[in-house]
Amino acid sequence: MPKGPVIGPLVIGCVVLDDNARVELRKLNVRDSKKVAKSRRESLELKIKDLAVEYRIGRIHPNEIDWMRKKETLNMIEARKTAELIMSLENSPDQIIVDAADSVAENYRAKIMNCISSINDDFRIPELISEHKADDNYIEVSAASILAKVDRDREIELLKEDLGDFGSGYPSDAITQEFIRECVRSGNLPDCVRKSWNTLNKSKQKSLFEF
Repeated sequence: MPKGPVIGPLVIGCVVLDDNARVELRKLNVRDSKKVAKSRRESLELKIKDLAVEYRIGRIHPNEIDWMRKKETLNMIEARKTAELIMSLENSPDQIIVDAADSVAENYRAKIMNCISSINDDFRIPELISEHKADDNYIEVSAASILAKVDRDREIELLKEDLGDFGSGYPSDAITQEFIRECVRSGNLPDCVRKSWNTLNKSKQKSLFEF
């Protein structure tokens, strides 16, 4: 099935925690954002931002993805944005943990490392761990996923003020599917609609018009 949102930005979060913040966030039962109700995510967002040493949010908008997809895979686009977030940190964490976007976790790590080196070969790269389900297994990644999800939800609500209800913006959502079909039928595709994306197995690029 298609990967990532078809409407609205792809959002990536980065959170730096010290030992105290980890303890406090575990007490709050911070988990992968997909397992936390919307109202609770919003309340946890404030606590995470307050406890974090620092945090960053990166947005990749649909028109950016469509343009960059002419040259590279979505996984590479995500890896590049992740590298930029890591390099933007004011602190220098000893370890960075990422939720692997590639089917082979080590490949995603290599992509991020290569992106960092291509941007600044002198940058000191911290220990980088890339794992599947890291947002389930590491409190830092869970916290980052919540910040990213709340940020995207806000962006989606702003878009709905202009476009009406289009669901979650993910292609598995029946409301989103119908909205896209209507856009295609009318010939009016808003800029917030992504025109192409990769399937999860990356074996075939799907066009919006195959939706």
